[in-house]
Order: sequence, then structure tokens, then C-alpha cells
Amino acid sequence: VQLQASGGGSVQAGDSLRISCTASGHYFSNYATGWFRQAPGKLREFVAAINSKGTTAYVDSVKGRFTISRDNAKNTVYLQMNSLKPEDTAVYYCAADEVKFGRALGKYDYWGQGTLVTVSS
Repeated sequence: VQLQASGGGSVQAGDSLRISCTASGHYFSNYATGWFRQAPGKLREFVAAINSKGTTAYVDSVKGRFTISRDNAKNTVYLQMNSLKPEDTAVYYCAADEVKFGRALGKYDYWGQGTLVTVSS
């Protein structure tokens, strides 16, 4: 599986942005997919994840603002980000795994390149 993240950009605080993770390969609908982010000088952290059944998980700091979803027909997982804050500024990475689902980076075998989200105040 190869993952391609896209949709990042520069926005103002309070704006919305949707980023996408598109996968190549078959049976992507069977994969759990996660979004992680890494701000300058910080470790990569979990943001949200969705498994093949549609079960979702979020880090507390984005609950109520971010929504993860998937369109299996397009082999794509989305992260809708609303009410963005400057502290959401980071490179966002998507990751996938056929078996494991959760918040830990080590659960995911496949990673895409990042897409930069910059939120200015």
C-alpha cells in the first residue's frame, strides 16, 4: 500500500481545512488508517484514526473540531479540521495497517509523506 497525503495549506485561526490520504493498492477498505502530526521541534503525535468498520478515535485536543472519515470507493481517508488553532500547525502524516488499529505510531506499517498545515493567529 502506498499513501499520498494532500490538501494542506495556510489558513487563519478559526478556519476549516480538509486533508486527504489516498491509497494505491487493493482492499484498502480493510485497512485501519491514522492521522499523525509533527510540529517543529516536537515528537510525532496521534491525531485521529478510523478502522475498517468505521470506528474512530481522536486525541482529546481535537475532539469536537476534527472528523476523520473514509470513502472506500475512492480509497481515501479524510480529516476535516474545523475551528483550527495556531497549535494545530504541523506536518500531518497518514498511516495505515491491515491488522492493527490504535493511537500508537508503531501499530502502522505504511506511511505517506506529510502535508503541511499552517494556522496563523
